[in-house]
Amino acid sequence: MTTLIHNATIVNEGRCFRGAVLIEDGRISEVFEGEGQPVTSRLSPLNSIDASGALLLPGIIDTHVHFREPGMTHKADICHESRAALAGGVTSVMDMPNVNPPTTTVERWKERMEMGLRNSRVNYSCYIGATNEGIADVPAPIKLFMGSSTGNMLVDKREALKTIFQFAADHNRPIVAHCEDTQRINERMAEAKQLWGDNPSVEHHPWIRDEEACYRSSALAAELAQETGARLHIAHITTARELELLNGKNITGEVCLPHLLFCDQDYARLGTRIKCNPAIKTESDREALRQALKDGRLLTIGTDHAPHLLSEKQGGCARAASGMPMVQFSLVSMLGLVDEGVLTLERMVDAMCHQPALLFGIKERGFLRPGYKADFVLVRPETWTLHEEDILSKCGWSPLEGYTFNWRVQQTFVNGHLSYDHGNINDATRGEAVTFT
Repeated sequence: MTTLIHNATIVNEGRCFRGAVLIEDGRISEVFEGEGQPVTSRLSPLNSIDASGALLLPGIIDTHVHFREPGMTHKADICHESRAALAGGVTSVMDMPNVNPPTTTVERWKERMEMGLRNSRVNYSCYIGATNEGIADVPAPIKLFMGSSTGNMLVDKREALKTIFQFAADHNRPIVAHCEDTQRINERMAEAKQLWGDNPSVEHHPWIRDEEACYRSSALAAELAQETGARLHIAHITTARELELLNGKNITGEVCLPHLLFCDQDYARLGTRIKCNPAIKTESDREALRQALKDGRLLTIGTDHAPHLLSEKQGGCARAASGMPMVQFSLVSMLGLVDEGVLTLERMVDAMCHQPALLFGIKERGFLRPGYKADFVLVRPETWTLHEEDILSKCGWSPLEGYTFNWRVQQTFVNGHLSYDHGNINDATRGEAVTFT
């Protein structure tokens, strides 16, 4: 079946224009500019979709998700989280390696990829995790935990770090690094417990995991990248100070959705629902991140989608789990920031679609181009309020419950298949493996 989507407002490669997209055999065949239904010479049956009033965007590529499978499927799994991704207009994901057992060997990476291809409704890939013992040679980007977080994958020995950075440089593999200084965090936690008890309130989370903890680790990562020539992408930057380390060449940065939406004032309202690592910090830090995203210093937007059960989010800094589910609502949230003037629509598409593809060398995705895989999303202006029953993540909650959005995802196409259609998911379809140049 050949499908033509016409009368859409297409946002692609820095331009916004009325036009149409023709899909054949799972790929984009042509991109037309102009209003009305273009005349085509195709003889095969033509399915025509009038997208008047809708935005047509390349499918979102979320390069920072935790789908929790294997080992933590009581709170999330590839099936549920990829369905949530579909409903959010996300067509490709890159899953993190800190599962149980961690993805640190060739065999485990292959198993993870097989799980993804069996169960994911969106295109799937998985990082290979670095350890103090080194890095396995698989065709995937490298994830490096330079600060303690979920899972036991901390790499804290300088010699081991230098080896990993040199491997990445020699094999032209990007490193995505979680940068927080563990010694600083441990010292601050001990001091916090003396001041505020054994389980300090969540309002103290950004005091414990503070700017200094982030900057020390990010600065070390940047130093190693400069020494070796490795490509470093600093994950979920949270402070204005860390922006000084980015050079736009081999040292780039990601900002994650929670750090664009929330600031430390929101702990009083949302509590541990917005507890994450690195911590959400000050309003001035949030404004600096927004400005750096707008002007391109921050290259990509991720979600750090990290589901936990609400029962695991109880307590304070020492006991409540860090992380929140966000993948279903990243696009509509970012469109809200576009409406507020935080960034342009074209820059949003660049950060959520184009730059992830370019940074990681993702083949044939991230752009609306003839010959590329037909991954895209249609969104329309619509005012609606998020309720618990709308949430597709397995954990069943969101820090955005009760929030009113002004955009809604209508349809999501993955490899030419209409996989999400006005609230209905085609569970017969599966994504493909994300591959890299």
